[in-house]
Amino acid sequence: MDNNMEVDGSAVDIGQLKNGDIDESLYSRQLYVLGHEAMKRMGSSHVLIAGLRGLGVEIAKNIALAGVKSLTLFDPEPAAISDLSSQFFLHPDDVGKPRAAVTAPRVAELNAYTPVSVHPSDSLIDNLEDLRLYQVIVLTGTSLRDQLTISDFTHKNGIFLVVADIYGLFGSIFTDFGKQFAIADPTGENPVSGIVADIDSDGLVSALDETRHGLEDGDYVTFSEVQGMAPLNDSEPRKITVKGPYTFSIGDVSGLGQYERGGLYTQVKMPKVVDFQPLAEQLHKPEILMSDFAKFDRPQQLHIGFQALHAFKDKHGHLPRPHNDEDASQILEISQGLAGTGEDKVELDEKLIRELSYQARGDLSPMAAFFGGLAAQEVLKSVSGKFHPIVQWLYFDSLESLPTSVKRSEELCKLTGSRYDGQIAVFGVEFQEKIANLNQFLVGAGAIGCEMLKNWALIGLATGPKGKISVADMDQIEKSNLNRQFLFRPKDVGRLKADCAAEAVEAINPELKGKIVTLRDRVGPETEHIFNEDFWEGLDGVTNALDNVDARQYVDRRCVFFRKPLLDSGTLGTKGNSQVVLPRLTESYSSSQDPPEQSFPQCTLRSFPNKIEHTIAWAKEKFHQYFVGPPETVNLYVSQSNYIEQTLKQSGNEIPTLESIRDFLITEKPSNFDDCIIWARHQFEKEYNNAIQQLLYNFPKDSTTASGAPFWSGPKRAPDPLRFDASNPAHLGFIKATANLHAFNYGIEGGDKVGDKHHVEVMENMIIPEFSPDPGVKIQADDKEPDPNAQNGKSSFDDSGELKQLVSQLPPPKTLAGFKLQPVEFEKDDDSNHHIDFITAASNLRAQNYAIAEADRHKTKFIAGKIIPAIATTTALVTGLVVLELYKIVDGKDDIEQYKNGFVNLALPFFGFSEPIASPKGKYLGKEGEVTIDKLWDRFEVENMTLREFLDHFSGKGLEVMMLSSGVSLLYASFYPPNKLKDRMGLKLSELVETISKKAIPDHQKNVIFEMTVEDQTEEDVEVPYVMLKLRT
Repeated sequence: MDNNMEVDGSAVDIGQLKNGDIDESLYSRQLYVLGHEAMKRMGSSHVLIAGLRGLGVEIAKNIALAGVKSLTLFDPEPAAISDLSSQFFLHPDDVGKPRAAVTAPRVAELNAYTPVSVHPSDSLIDNLEDLRLYQVIVLTGTSLRDQLTISDFTHKNGIFLVVADIYGLFGSIFTDFGKQFAIADPTGENPVSGIVADIDSDGLVSALDETRHGLEDGDYVTFSEVQGMAPLNDSEPRKITVKGPYTFSIGDVSGLGQYERGGLYTQVKMPKVVDFQPLAEQLHKPEILMSDFAKFDRPQQLHIGFQALHAFKDKHGHLPRPHNDEDASQILEISQGLAGTGEDKVELDEKLIRELSYQARGDLSPMAAFFGGLAAQEVLKSVSGKFHPIVQWLYFDSLESLPTSVKRSEELCKLTGSRYDGQIAVFGVEFQEKIANLNQFLVGAGAIGCEMLKNWALIGLATGPKGKISVADMDQIEKSNLNRQFLFRPKDVGRLKADCAAEAVEAINPELKGKIVTLRDRVGPETEHIFNEDFWEGLDGVTNALDNVDARQYVDRRCVFFRKPLLDSGTLGTKGNSQVVLPRLTESYSSSQDPPEQSFPQCTLRSFPNKIEHTIAWAKEKFHQYFVGPPETVNLYVSQSNYIEQTLKQSGNEIPTLESIRDFLITEKPSNFDDCIIWARHQFEKEYNNAIQQLLYNFPKDSTTASGAPFWSGPKRAPDPLRFDASNPAHLGFIKATANLHAFNYGIEGGDKVGDKHHVEVMENMIIPEFSPDPGVKIQADDKEPDPNAQNGKSSFDDSGELKQLVSQLPPPKTLAGFKLQPVEFEKDDDSNHHIDFITAASNLRAQNYAIAEADRHKTKFIAGKIIPAIATTTALVTGLVVLELYKIVDGKDDIEQYKNGFVNLALPFFGFSEPIASPKGKYLGKEGEVTIDKLWDRFEVENMTLREFLDHFSGKGLEVMMLSSGVSLLYASFYPPNKLKDRMGLKLSELVETISKKAIPDHQKNVIFEMTVEDQTEEDVEVPYVMLKLRT
């Protein structure tokens, strides 16, 4: 990638967006955050951004990726070398050129659907009428005088306004969305719903089976399928009052009848209206949203201090000089004049105001990332009505990031003509040298990884003689990545993420050339010969940029083992979090667990679904049962000698498996695509007619339970069989997707060229046999009951008559040499492979059986594909928080109170910060007295001694070893008889491990881990750290 970035977005067909269509392959993950309606409103909006230093370009980048009708940039000022501290679309040879002119074509590259242009004026206030072209205007780096002029105009003319500024480690944002601003969805959370158990005469609603209803006071709900209170069904939404976790009141229900049974409640999102005030009024009586409750008195002071900076600049033509005491005194004096008198007076902390003056010329990329993500999300809220805006101010600082290990002074913080001047102005030149010589490991080069590398390039991380960045990511770039992984372009699709990201950030900061090592291996146990002890020991720190919990936990364990600081972060739509893991100070990422993923009882999926999530899970199982499991089983039968005797005998599921092999190899083996259509039609009949008829035969609609209650009540919805109708798109869609996937299994091509008419003709010539329910079939009625079809450990081999007959029908494997089926590998993002088409059709047909509201393809893909919703704004903001913590690690801070774990939800908006939880400590009584240990970070390290020496070594510490193990091998136990221990006592520990485990220790492995149970001097069991045997140095 060279400095002259080309506009290559033409790889995307602009024509796709005609008539308001949305390119789901590009916007897929963002659509799951915002929804189609909000994105369509964004797609008709014109946005202007003024000021294109780091903060302005960050906002522009996020809005361009999100997609608006047009994005216009304004900044006629010439670029300065110090802009490169945070402006990633400027290069050294752009210095002196107008910022907007050089930035616009590079922003335009990000999204072909967002045209980018330059506002044709040298001043925004000379012709305010030009601002009528825009729905929303963003001001950064704009004088307070101009802010007030523009605010007055925008407020009167219904134009939304966002004002954002950063000064070093301080920042602010202001919003004005006018009077009567309507918020369509204040939270972004999915509406909750549930099953009604009872509604009493006072309007108290009880949820079924004591299921938490999840509602809050003031929410609104509607009802359906309520029997006995028919007027309640599909009536106007009713406001609720929460009475308990399982009950809520809907008020007066007189005249609605008496509740009998059934019913569903569903939350309804009601619009909220907010009145905004113009900037002139809000300056004097600000309404401030707290960003950090530990700094309760700070926002009011910063509100004054920021105004003082504007006044200083108006008077002197420039901001205060870095760390200049004379200028700081002036800022303090101006602030005191603005602080008011009497009861309204704001008490000022002189040290805080001076620090604001010292840093005023600072321009830090993580602060630009934080406020750039925040401001861009506010812009999207204004034009979409989705999520609750900031009302109306927010101030944020990260003064804890200031270094204490180096000196700061006017001399050390002065501007030097360096691209890092914006950072040096805050931290000083000595700290810049520390950053430049770090050796950092970034795990993952996706959305967070791209943002992290951008920040690292801008702050100059690893640009020094000892600096190094290792980036590991085995994935290739897909089109859906382009919406938030901003280092990639359409021409990069198919390339490795790590390689492409490294090239992109080397273009941002050429000083990184030769400093980045890309690794295309998964970081895990299988690659410990690559990411070996030498690799980990050489690192200064690790940053996770992963969306996989298992991978994050593995990296976390490695960091604990090698005692390396870890910065972890993650996003989920508008929610994001950051966590700091510090050796010997904090708990680790793995110390806390997320709740387990929701799973559904098998009985519910098989026979009694009551919501669309059940039918989608069922359809996903059918996908595996049709197109994955049987082909894999056939391939094993063909390729594995003694498959039936060995593998199959262990499974306990012999007859169904053999029937499946027989069907796929003989009775149902297709010879052409028409056979696949026939097979698909039979599956339709089997699943949506025959199985339902059988279920209703076993449990008729009027059946009752042992207690006399209706069987089909509560969560059990009585189904109806479906009659196939070729004119029904869902019916035909199922046939087409099923036939194509079955054809794929057999390598039969041409299915995509077969039209609907031919599908119908083939099916019209079929004879579908009449179905008669089987009295011998048993169906489990409840998960609490035993499954009547379970084999209870009995193998079919015990009753081998039917089994032998099945085996005799199978062709011998040797006659099938070279034959192989193609199992389908589920891929959610390929819209041409029929995978999501099948699951959508299969799920919706079952939903029709049970009168469950169907889900469109988009929602089905989200649930079946377990897609993590994502948007660029949250990613940028969270990455900014992570880098602010990185500054503290570089400084070597060892006070846990200086660090912050962060949690944000931009939809609400909510910001929560807390100090990390300390690592757990323990104690034991040794020979020299009580010993305190860190249960997470401490360990015992020993040389390669004999087992006898090992036991004596710990006995000398006052610890008697009761048991010693390594992995699954028990090496020593105090209760072992002497003759068993005799041969072990003289063995070196490494020999002992290899002897007992019967495995050699790999050459690349420099240590072996032991676990032991011990008694201390109290003769009680005590918990002690593990032991590390050092083999090689």
